[in-house]
Amino acid sequence: MLQRLSYLQDSELVARFQRRCGLVLVEAARSEPGGGGPRGAPPEEGGPETPEEKENSEYKENSAGGRPRYEVRNWPLHFLFLLSAGLGHEVFYITCLPCIQWSLDPFLCRRLINMWTLVMYVGQVMKDVLKLPRPLSPPVVKLETRVDAEYGLPSTHAMAATAISFTVLLSAPSRIQFQFEVGLLIALTLSSLVCLSRLYTGMHSVLDVVCGALISAAILFLTFPYWEAFDRLQLTSAASPLAAVSLTLLLSYTYPAPPHRRSTTRGDTTTILGAGAGSSVGYWANQQLGRTFEPRGPLPAALPALTAGALALGGARFLVGVAALLGTRQVAKTLSLRALYRWYGVPRADAGARRRREIEVPYKFATYAAVGLVNSMLVNRLFLLLGILGTVNV
Repeated sequence: MLQRLSYLQDSELVARFQRRCGLVLVEAARSEPGGGGPRGAPPEEGGPETPEEKENSEYKENSAGGRPRYEVRNWPLHFLFLLSAGLGHEVFYITCLPCIQWSLDPFLCRRLINMWTLVMYVGQVMKDVLKLPRPLSPPVVKLETRVDAEYGLPSTHAMAATAISFTVLLSAPSRIQFQFEVGLLIALTLSSLVCLSRLYTGMHSVLDVVCGALISAAILFLTFPYWEAFDRLQLTSAASPLAAVSLTLLLSYTYPAPPHRRSTTRGDTTTILGAGAGSSVGYWANQQLGRTFEPRGPLPAALPALTAGALALGGARFLVGVAALLGTRQVAKTLSLRALYRWYGVPRADAGARRRREIEVPYKFATYAAVGLVNSMLVNRLFLLLGILGTVNV
């Protein structure tokens, strides 16, 4: 058993997958027939590149840390996996996921945010408790650098993709009309692409990805029977806002960040918890005000027709909504950092101070709690004011 787990965590297994997909280290490429050395060996110093190499291949080198250069041989697959990897980044969370809130059903978005917050917190904590390394480079080509200092197992991209895809799939049948088999195929495809992208980008081993997907599936399975009970508690309990903010803030401050190791996990986890808390407060406030913006009429509702008018309204909501969230993020970040720097007597020029726990946790929590609150409570009201909300949610 241990031997099999060790095999699944082997960096060479990831490198082999990358080579099959057309992502090859320059050293490995030169070891092929006509190349200049054994597989995996560094190139000879000063070895010139052939004209064919310069014309037909693109070589990349990460200037920070002197990572080995690589060659992309399958550009369609390369872009597909990079796009899939982007489905687990902040840009995707702050631009695309809210579209479910704006153009489909706030009920589904609320369920999704609840499960995303839980799954991501569990995954981030497990990383820093287990402390298992990421794949080695070489032999692996690493296409990302921001999270390279984090530990590997489990893959939170795999966890998030599984949670998002299947939370929507399990929640949607009671809300919208669709063919379940088609939804299942879409959920499997999206989650599989994200999982495979973590291998292609060299950020996770096969064991990291498999464990991430299985842990997320287990959390969904164990919590699914209680989703409706939690919905009622979240929306109707007078203690819901206080509980949402205090619990997530406590988890942010007590996060087991690795000592003597610079990592983004505490900041990223605080971002997630803050967004979840702000969203929860906003959804509770909507319920108390009697305006949830959920579809009216009998459920499950028919999916909106993709007419030119509907697409134009959807595009307008996207642009206005993203602008509102990005603007909120920038204002909240600036104000919270200024207040905290002044409170702790830190010069504004000291950018490194924001990594200190007493500054990082409150500023990130406040920033993304504001983003979550604006998304869940205010953006749809802005759409209503501008006349672009759409007929389903009016």
